Amino acid sequence: MSVSERLQAMQPTDIGVPGPTSLDMARAFRSVRADPLSFLVDVADRFGDLVAFPVPGAPALLVNDPADARHVLQTGARSWGKQTVQYAALARVTGPGLLASSESSWIEHRRLAAPAFHHERLQAVGQEVAAAVDDAVRERLGSSSGTEVVDVAALTHRIGLDAVGRALFSTDLSGQARQLLAATADAAELVVRLGRSILPTAAWVPSRTNVRLRATRRRLDAISAQIVAERRARRSMDGAHGDDLLGLLLDSGLDDVAIRDELVTMVIAGHETVAGALAWTLMLLAEHQPAQDRLRAELAAHRGPVSLLGHRETLPWTRAVVDESLRLFPPAWALSRRAQAPDVIGGHEVPAGTLAIISPWLLHRRAATWSSPASFRPERFLDGASVRAGYLPFGLGPRLCIGREFALGEMVLVLARLLGEYRVEVPDRWTRPEPQAQVAVHPRGGMPLLLTRTGEAG
Repeated sequence: MSVSERLQAMQPTDIGVPGPTSLDMARAFRSVRADPLSFLVDVADRFGDLVAFPVPGAPALLVNDPADARHVLQTGARSWGKQTVQYAALARVTGPGLLASSESSWIEHRRLAAPAFHHERLQAVGQEVAAAVDDAVRERLGSSSGTEVVDVAALTHRIGLDAVGRALFSTDLSGQARQLLAATADAAELVVRLGRSILPTAAWVPSRTNVRLRATRRRLDAISAQIVAERRARRSMDGAHGDDLLGLLLDSGLDDVAIRDELVTMVIAGHETVAGALAWTLMLLAEHQPAQDRLRAELAAHRGPVSLLGHRETLPWTRAVVDESLRLFPPAWALSRRAQAPDVIGGHEVPAGTLAIISPWLLHRRAATWSSPASFRPERFLDGASVRAGYLPFGLGPRLCIGREFALGEMVLVLARLLGEYRVEVPDRWTRPEPQAQVAVHPRGGMPLLLTRTGEAG
């Protein structure tokens, strides 16, 4: 390639889409890293539903039209892969697991993991999730009968981590399994730092983040190897390893490296998203007491235990609250895809290599799609709004989150256990915590709310 050709390759591809200039991006660099959500809202307000960022080579586009987002993620998904900085950063921790893999092997891995999320398995694990809630509440609140200020973000983090651990490892929750959960949670912070740039940072660069990440990766590898070895050593007489996710993966024929990748993937995806989403849901119910009263009344009228499945029919208001909370505070705040062939987005021809950034945070607040988009109105989901194109808290298409039903069921079950026994309210001089875009969207500085025991059965 000649010098002129190389210089041309470094220039942004002009496809006629508006967007910020290089100077705009330079001026906004620090604020983008500190608060990417506000940055995305600002550029969408300024430039519309399709925004081009000034990067070398193929275009980088913010895609905020529901039809275009659905095309990239679903109808045209075969032409768009996960070869992006965001998933490359995640893969530095998870390896080529289900969430981060850009290779065709993800289909086979999804098939092998799917039995762990079948309805029968989810029904069976419901009691474990309920126990995780009860243990966390008992540890934090004990036998208190008054009102306490509780950081519900810390509480839901504990619940989410314990619940996903029970689903993955069943009875293996002591020792090494708990260490794996803790190490994976530590790694999530490093993933965020690496994924905050459109342009990659080489893994060999001896930056502080890279050094910490390599150490964390070694720790994850060692703990995973010991967990797998211990489970293999005590398999049943018929050779099976158990019906939790770890057992199913061991029975699948995957090698130990691939099993390690899937376990770490499931821990990150399973607890980060649910923990953040539950904290925001409790906040919204604390701010909207009539909605909380209606939820509590529905739970009181419900016969039998709350399961992980079937909530839209059995607990429609509770499920609507969850759906509306996921609309306002979607855990997966940004998705990215790379075009593997030329395509058309928003009426513009785009070349292979084009980066598409899709933000559920923006789509869920798009005024052209949602009435009163900033308002908490669970009733909008009682009429089937969750099927509309602009709603994608778990993604869309073939890469739809495999743990979607587990996450939704866990949220409903946690609300049932917690709000069946406690009322949640905002403290005096309440100010909402700022949303912090990490692996999922978490409240910056925690979420202190008032919990008062109601005396009702959980």
